[in-house]
Amino acid sequence: MLLFFALFSAEAQKNAQDNRPKVGLVLSGGGAKGLAHIGALKVIDSLGVKIDYVAGTSMGAIIGGLYASGYSGKQLDSLFHVINFDDLLSDELPRASKTFSERANAEKYAVKLPFNKFSVKLPSAISKGHNTYNLFSNLLFSVGGIDDFSKLPVPFFCVATNVENGEQVILNKGNLALSIMASGALPSLYQPVMINGAILVDGGVVNNYPVDELRDLGMDIIIGVDVQDDLANRENLTSAPDLLFQINNFRTINDMRQKVRKTDIYIKPDIIDYNVISFDEGQQIINQGSEAALMKVKVLKKLPKQTLNTSKKTWRRRNTDSISINQIRIDGNKHYTRAYVIGKLKFKEKEKISYPDFNEGVNNLVATDNFDAFEYQLKEAKDTVGYDLVARVRESSVDTYLKLGAHYDDLYKTAILLNLTKKRLLFKNDEMSFDLILGDNVRYNFEYLIDKGFYWSIGVKSRYNQFDKKISAGLVLEDEVLRDNGLSKIDVKLRDQTNQFYVQTLFMRDFAFSMGAEHKHIEINTENLTGIDNEDYSIGSTNYLGLVGALKMDKYDDFYFPRKGVYFDGQLNMYLYSSSQGSDFKNYSIAKASMGYAYSISNKLAFNVQTSGGFKFGDKSDPTLDFALGGFGNHLINNFVPFFGYDFVALTGNSYVKSSLTFDYEIFNKQHILLEGNWSNIDDDIFDTGEWFTLPDYSGYSIGYGIETFIGPIQLKYSYSPELGDRKWVFNVGFWF
Repeated sequence: MLLFFALFSAEAQKNAQDNRPKVGLVLSGGGAKGLAHIGALKVIDSLGVKIDYVAGTSMGAIIGGLYASGYSGKQLDSLFHVINFDDLLSDELPRASKTFSERANAEKYAVKLPFNKFSVKLPSAISKGHNTYNLFSNLLFSVGGIDDFSKLPVPFFCVATNVENGEQVILNKGNLALSIMASGALPSLYQPVMINGAILVDGGVVNNYPVDELRDLGMDIIIGVDVQDDLANRENLTSAPDLLFQINNFRTINDMRQKVRKTDIYIKPDIIDYNVISFDEGQQIINQGSEAALMKVKVLKKLPKQTLNTSKKTWRRRNTDSISINQIRIDGNKHYTRAYVIGKLKFKEKEKISYPDFNEGVNNLVATDNFDAFEYQLKEAKDTVGYDLVARVRESSVDTYLKLGAHYDDLYKTAILLNLTKKRLLFKNDEMSFDLILGDNVRYNFEYLIDKGFYWSIGVKSRYNQFDKKISAGLVLEDEVLRDNGLSKIDVKLRDQTNQFYVQTLFMRDFAFSMGAEHKHIEINTENLTGIDNEDYSIGSTNYLGLVGALKMDKYDDFYFPRKGVYFDGQLNMYLYSSSQGSDFKNYSIAKASMGYAYSISNKLAFNVQTSGGFKFGDKSDPTLDFALGGFGNHLINNFVPFFGYDFVALTGNSYVKSSLTFDYEIFNKQHILLEGNWSNIDDDIFDTGEWFTLPDYSGYSIGYGIETFIGPIQLKYSYSPELGDRKWVFNVGFWF
């Protein structure tokens, strides 16, 4: 009998649940004003209201998709406080996620213009949306394997617009992160999203409040949260964007008059004082959403409540500390091989990696600029523990770029940089880059690389560099010449051309290892002495042949003003032939390395400690490629090393050690106060004599001011050397190249 009553009670509860009214929730679009949805959801959750279906457009699709996936209103509120919306609205990627060549590009060129069919092609939108898509994929990781949105903790759909025919598209299956991305792809801000062959943009263009579509799914009661603008009056129509938004709102607002009547519980937050990009006022907008929902508490309390049997599934974040990648499926690649794509991702099949390393690999691939989109899902493997990475790439149609830069400093003087970059020139995965530097010192830099990812890549480099500088005559002239001419200082013209053929590969994921053959031609002349036929006196003109190897890791978050990260750069040059000595030449080698560590003490103050050193071994009679310390700069050639307090090429020797410490205080956004000190020992054979481990013979200090600009850093520094009692001002503008 008890069993009979228990079965009867369970059946009665089931019938009551089946007969209760179904409640749907519709969330409109509205940009930053859509954050008000979070406030409304917090109130709905606090009342225990059972939501049976969620529909949304644009920001309503984003908030609604997260809510339907298991996030509560309170959790969404917490998420808002840790999301950097500036990063979402840009394509800026962490520096450490980029390859060395992509970092060099970002830190050299002020302007980058796509060039196609002899015309400059402007981008279709400000952002490709990679950072936004990456965020959505991370937040929706727990439901990444669900392709049918009706099987989410709360069933869900969103609306997008087919940009080719202007029709609305209901997205209720497929990749959830990509779907809400498409629904919120505001034209001109985000590039269109391609799903099932359709090119989609923001759903607000055609249907910013899909109440009819939600009602058609059998919902009896509709709760609607509307964050759209009303029509502005003449006092507020003061700019061209205001007029454009007003014209676009004509149809939307007319439609809403009908849709409001179809909404049973209509929530309209008072957010007239905010706009679609007011993310910095997000908390106030959320609060307005809560206040508007609280005004509907009486009717909301009457709605069906969640029970143990009807509540949405509890949100549970899967462990994302590490991921086992079983299989990798790449679709859409035509001009770039699978090996190239996986090489840029920096992880392979059957490998366990940390989730941050996974994100870094995805960023690394996108940073190549070879792909308009990289859309991926991590799906739980069916027959084993771990995940299958299912990804689709959309290759960029642009393969040629024009790039520009500008610079001034005390060594190279004024320079204008013109660059032509061509991808897929001869082979898949290849890239050619040619820099022509015009100004006081004409230079060039040519690079060609066939990138094969984890396999050995093949490259060619050629660089020509020159500068004129007044230096101590004793550093380059023999004693007999000095006595005959009575010179203490001379103007030196240095010309250097270096050509390399090399192979390179990744080592331990973060290191780039390369080795190859090198030809170097060096000329050193001076106008202070006269040679044959009254031409400039030639101090030296030599061709070298040799081998070179390098190992590099660079995890600094910024090249010029690092606040965190580590750095290592080691190089070995073996010189096997010199034209100036011919058969009498004796082999020698030069080894050098530098390393650094940056750490933020606070959000304003950071320090950067660096150390470097080098030495020559083998025959030491040729001083041409010895180390030379002095001056301020970056990307200096050969074995020139910057050193505050001394002029360029002021200190020389065949071995040296140097350490430096920089304190960087960001007094205002992108404006820095810099305190720096450097110390060094440099002479011949200091590693043999033990001089490298003694107190430093040379030191220099500086205080400076730096500003980050789109053309690069602008820096003014005042330096001092205690040994010389000398004070110097140094100044530079723009990226170094």
